[in-house]
Amino acid sequence: MAIHTLVQVVLVVTLLNMTLAPTNANVEGDALYALRRSVKDPENVLQSWDPTLVDPCTWFHVTCDGDNRVTRLDLANAKLSGSLVSELGKLQRLQYLELYMNNLVGSIPEELGGLKSLVSLDLYHNNLTGSIPASLSNLSNLNFLRLNTNRLTGRIPRQLSKLRNLKILDVSNNDLCGTIPTSGSFSKFSEESFANNSRLEGPELVGFVRYDTGGGCT
Repeated sequence: MAIHTLVQVVLVVTLLNMTLAPTNANVEGDALYALRRSVKDPENVLQSWDPTLVDPCTWFHVTCDGDNRVTRLDLANAKLSGSLVSELGKLQRLQYLELYMNNLVGSIPEELGGLKSLVSLDLYHNNLTGSIPASLSNLSNLNFLRLNTNRLTGRIPRQLSKLRNLKILDVSNNDLCGTIPTSGSFSKFSEESFANNSRLEGPELVGFVRYDTGGGCT
């Protein structure tokens, strides 16, 4: 009798957990659907993004791993317009965020700095504004950071030089200002990575230009 009661308790607890606690797949599906609601999609590339499905792994342009966790989002050159959403920071196993060559506006959410598995962040050729979030310095696995050809302003966060695995950096064709960090991983990037930012000075290592944290650069 005691064993039978114990089994009943375990079953009840399991059912409660399934009912009350959202699964990772549901959380990730909700996060992606928040992006869908935030953008206009004239080509209907997001038509398969049905929030009533168990998980988003059957949606077009979404790749998942064996645990049905989202690892890749491929929406490059999809004619999307609108803004990025902070909910994207909930895709904890995301490795590739490919949203380049669209017409995205607004700022880069600082929550993207929580994507610890991210290898590639490609947001180039959009109309993004605001500053580069310093939180991106938390992306220790990041290899590729391409933010070129937007309308980003402000300084290049010095914290980004801590990204030891960063192989490709491109912030050219923006409106960045201040000086170019040259320590850490930034020591290997050429001037082409920073080209066509008329208010950007440096490199910092020259010695005549210091990294001024005061006013005059926004």
